[in-house]
Amino acid sequence: MNLTVVQRILGLLLMIFSLTMLPPVLVSLLFSDGEWLSFLEGFGLTLLAGLLFWLPVRRVRKELRLRDGFLVVASFWTVLGTAGAAPLYFVDVLDLSFTDAVFESMSGLTTTGATVISSLDGLPQSVLYYRQQLQWLGGMGIIVLAVAVLPMLGVGGMQLYRAETPGPVKDTKLTPRITETAKALWYVYLAFTLSCMFAYRLAGMSWFDALCHAFSTVAIGGFSTHDASIGYFDSTAIDVVAIVFMFLAGINFSLHFFAWRYVSVKHYFEDSEFRAYTAFLFAISAVVVVTLLYSGETFSTSVIDGTFQAVSIATTTGFTTADFSAWPLSLPALLILASFVGGSAGSTAGGIKVIRWLLIYKQGVREIMRLVHPSAEIPVKIGNKAVPHRVVDAVWGFFSVYIVVFGIMMLAMMFTGLDQVTAFSAVAATLNNLGPGLGDVSSGFMSLSDTAKWISVAGMLLGRLEIFTLLVLITPMFWRP
Repeated sequence: MNLTVVQRILGLLLMIFSLTMLPPVLVSLLFSDGEWLSFLEGFGLTLLAGLLFWLPVRRVRKELRLRDGFLVVASFWTVLGTAGAAPLYFVDVLDLSFTDAVFESMSGLTTTGATVISSLDGLPQSVLYYRQQLQWLGGMGIIVLAVAVLPMLGVGGMQLYRAETPGPVKDTKLTPRITETAKALWYVYLAFTLSCMFAYRLAGMSWFDALCHAFSTVAIGGFSTHDASIGYFDSTAIDVVAIVFMFLAGINFSLHFFAWRYVSVKHYFEDSEFRAYTAFLFAISAVVVVTLLYSGETFSTSVIDGTFQAVSIATTTGFTTADFSAWPLSLPALLILASFVGGSAGSTAGGIKVIRWLLIYKQGVREIMRLVHPSAEIPVKIGNKAVPHRVVDAVWGFFSVYIVVFGIMMLAMMFTGLDQVTAFSAVAATLNNLGPGLGDVSSGFMSLSDTAKWISVAGMLLGRLEIFTLLVLITPMFWRP
């Protein structure tokens, strides 16, 4: 374990992250909201912390190994959430405790979208912008951004990329060099963000709201500049734009990259995960729309609000146009359960991911076929390719650990005094990086105790790094020479 290398990288990453606190300073000066000093203080504190990490080991030049990459990623996201909380803690109008500031920062960076802040409509524009920017940076992963920058600073990035990139297959690269892969992903990500911003503007948002909501839509984050979320605008055109870009952001970004590079969309339809993802969202939307119609809602409300909430919750974005927790029959529970599926691997979505559920389904079908043909060799296939046994085993291992972690966190939440519905949905909202929940957290996490909020923070981190990246650090084997 090269701890000095890890320390040096953490210092560099913190100094890079400190620069993200300067744009809100400009926003504050532009809108004259008087909060520029809070972000300048956050910038100085984070930069100083990075320097203190980096200076003692600045001359260390050792190769970064895979285990070091896991430690860097896990440590950095933990430190990052704390550093990102600094400006929020310093803003007087928010009056946040340290716990609340870290919760809000971690929720943004992990693209969870859960909040402990109310009365958003009256907050300074710089604070609103900063929350949205946190989600945008966390969406594709600031580590991937750093992978594109670190080689210029003398640090290799493949180990960081393997530890950060979600999905059952970690080593797929879009280009021969990992730096070019990271840059390619960010080019696609930036293009989607700009397209979404212009679409929101054309649909009727102001430039400020369009930029902020583009940040959180493409990041599948769910933060908004208004308490009523997307419902504030009461616009069918804006709802449709949000549905389209939430759907696109939930697709594996490598498919977007191939479509851009080869000017072709055939890659989408050849991809089994994309087909399953599309069918899943269509099925959930249809069930929600039909149920709302059956319950007496108008046709337009059922179709627009039903489709919007189905796509928003299933992709773990978390935007709302209506209080879905008050919807009839089993719809609230159905939507929360849909967040366990989430989006595609390699997207900005949370949840277990469609590809894992697809593999679990195919494995189940194989076991049924084995009952009829016990001696047959029946491979699990994705498309026309057989999936290696190791990948199938890894998916089952991930699923098992996910359920165990969920159960432990739910029990821990109930020990803090929460009822079963609130505890279940709070864990689902954080571990799936969803945001909104049911019960006492349907409108936010403000009423939770500090203990419950720290459990939620742990859930956000576990969900963002897909559990194993953090859990591997507590195994004795990881620390052995």
